[in-house]
Formats: sequence, structure tokens, C-alpha cells
Amino acid sequence: MLSYYERTGLSKDKKKLATLVQKSTETADPKLTIRDPYIFEFLGLKPREVMSESHLEEQLLDKLQDFLLELGHGFCFEARQKRILVGDRHYFVDLVFYHRLLKCHVLVELKLEEFSHENIGQLNTYVSWYQKNMMTEGDNPPMGILLCTHKDHTLVEYALAGMDNGLFVSKYQLELPKKEEMQQFIEKQVRESGDQS
Repeated sequence: MLSYYERTGLSKDKKKLATLVQKSTETADPKLTIRDPYIFEFLGLKPREVMSESHLEEQLLDKLQDFLLELGHGFCFEARQKRILVGDRHYFVDLVFYHRLLKCHVLVELKLEEFSHENIGQLNTYVSWYQKNMMTEGDNPPMGILLCTHKDHTLVEYALAGMDNGLFVSKYQLELPKKEEMQQFIEKQVRESGDQS
């Protein structure tokens, strides 16, 4: 099967080909693309074994294929510890991906702690910088994913309120919950849904 690049080179009507390809291209909603939670059980780590964010990042990149599969369809790895200059200071974006369906960069920040509004401010800065300095023609605005160990949904809602950037906060777990915890969660959900009817 010929790639789009090859078909364009061979095509006599490049505009018509581009229109056909655009119509048939998959589109995706970022909210459906970003998971919550992410399960990093494939790392084989226990929470006490993760010493730093760079250690977690290193473990994820050692198992890059599994990490990409956990992120979901369409993610392409681009950079680790991407250095950017904001004002007079250098900052480092933990992981940078390009999502081929959403046609945008996805910046991932890893935190070994629960969500805080300071973390989302940091990620918002990186996403804004990427939008101004790294977007090329045809790109959609970049998105940011903050991966943390725990999140308070109400705090996340208020922290993201009024921000136009595509920012998402997802929890990650190093292992699936135990069978008993899952059973308690299901029973609680059933009870709560019964109370609402």
C-alpha cells in the first residue's frame, strides 16, 4: 500500500487527493483519548520502590512499547526531558509525544504526589510555550497530561476552570487494585446508584 507521501508524488490532482484524505482521516475527541487512571503494572514496581520522578520516567521509557500501549492508540514518542527556555530560565518537560490522530503534541508531566494546583500551572506554562513556539501548520494546539498518584476531582475541576488549554489530570497506579478493593468499590457504586433511583 502506498503512503500518502508517495501517492501525493504520483497524483496528477494533488488538491483533490488532499481533500479525499482529509475526509477519510480519523478524528478523535481528546476527552475520549485520555484515560484515567493509567495502570503501570507492567513496570513491576511497588510504590515504595519509586524513588524519584526521573526513576519512574526511566522505568516507563525502559518499557516504552508497554507504556505507549497503556497511553492508547495514536501516541508517538518524541522526547524525554525536553528543554525549553521560558524567559531567562530553562525548564524540562518530562515526556513529549505527538498524537497522530489528534494532530498535536501531548506533553506529559509525572508527579510522585497527589494533584496540586501548582502542578497544573507548571504544565499550563509548558503547553502555552509549545503552542507559541513549536506548533507547525496543520497542527492542533498541544495538550498536557499531568500524571499523579491521587487526585481530588473537585480540586481538579476548580484548578482547570477558565483554562483554555487542553489540560488533563489522570491518576496512575503501579498495580491494579486487589480483588477485595475492587469488590468494595463495585458494591459502593451499586449502593449509590440504588439510592439515587
